[in-house]
Amino acid sequence: MPPRLHLMSPPLTFLSALTSLSIQISTLSTLLALSDLSDLSAHATPSNQASQEAREPLKAQPGEVEGLLDASDDINRGASSHGRVKMSVKTARYEREMELELWSEGEERSLIKVLSPRRERGIATLKVGDEAWNYLPKVARTLKISTASMGGAWMGSHLTNDDLVRGSRMREDYTWSLYERPTGEGEALSGRYEIHLTPKPNAPVVWGLVKLWVSAQRVPEKIEYYNERGALLRTISFYDVVTQGERIFPKRTRVTPADKPSEFTEMTYVELEFDIKLPPHTFSLQALKRSLR
Repeated sequence: MPPRLHLMSPPLTFLSALTSLSIQISTLSTLLALSDLSDLSAHATPSNQASQEAREPLKAQPGEVEGLLDASDDINRGASSHGRVKMSVKTARYEREMELELWSEGEERSLIKVLSPRRERGIATLKVGDEAWNYLPKVARTLKISTASMGGAWMGSHLTNDDLVRGSRMREDYTWSLYERPTGEGEALSGRYEIHLTPKPNAPVVWGLVKLWVSAQRVPEKIEYYNERGALLRTISFYDVVTQGERIFPKRTRVTPADKPSEFTEMTYVELEFDIKLPPHTFSLQALKRSLR
């Protein structure tokens, strides 16, 4: 039996930002509301790139940084996985909460279905390789996500369709520099790693610079994404680290746009199991349209 995590719903103190649904996604334009990165860049927060350039990178041990990058990429990913996630979105115009069920197989296949709120139950997104489809049960339509819609917000959140589809791996698509590492040994080990990543030529990524902080226990703490001009666009922060079998991972993740720091999208794993046997055709268009029980 594979290890399984079953977590009670987070306490109300944590859910103060998770309010009831205030808008309805009733049209495709809402589902794929454009939030193109070029618009985000226009309001990006200037970085302290000049001061960062004055810092000298540290010399890394062979495989040290590559191992950290792989650990960060694979933190919530096994050979296969299945789970439920609470997602809350807060913007200047609305706040909403959703519950999702998800399945994944490696980096190439994933299926996400909306469980609640009731009016959006059954909306689903399927990813196979570099292609993705949305299913809208109210009109019984399956729609392939076009290249032009990749910058669109997924389900009104701060995640884009591109976030869901791209299977980028940091060690393959970026060159790295190590600027900080933990000190001490054993139980006295403290501090964290700081790694800066710049895209390799022709890498299929949209960021000009990525900064990654990883704990001494090899768990990601924060990722900052910058445009090519060095302006901060968004931050992903990781919280509530738990242990499941041999895995250590954060069960809560928050995405914050730099130009709107009071807004966020937050995802909390309620249930998660790794390395399970998934039924055949889990990642098919038929499964995308299959009704939830």
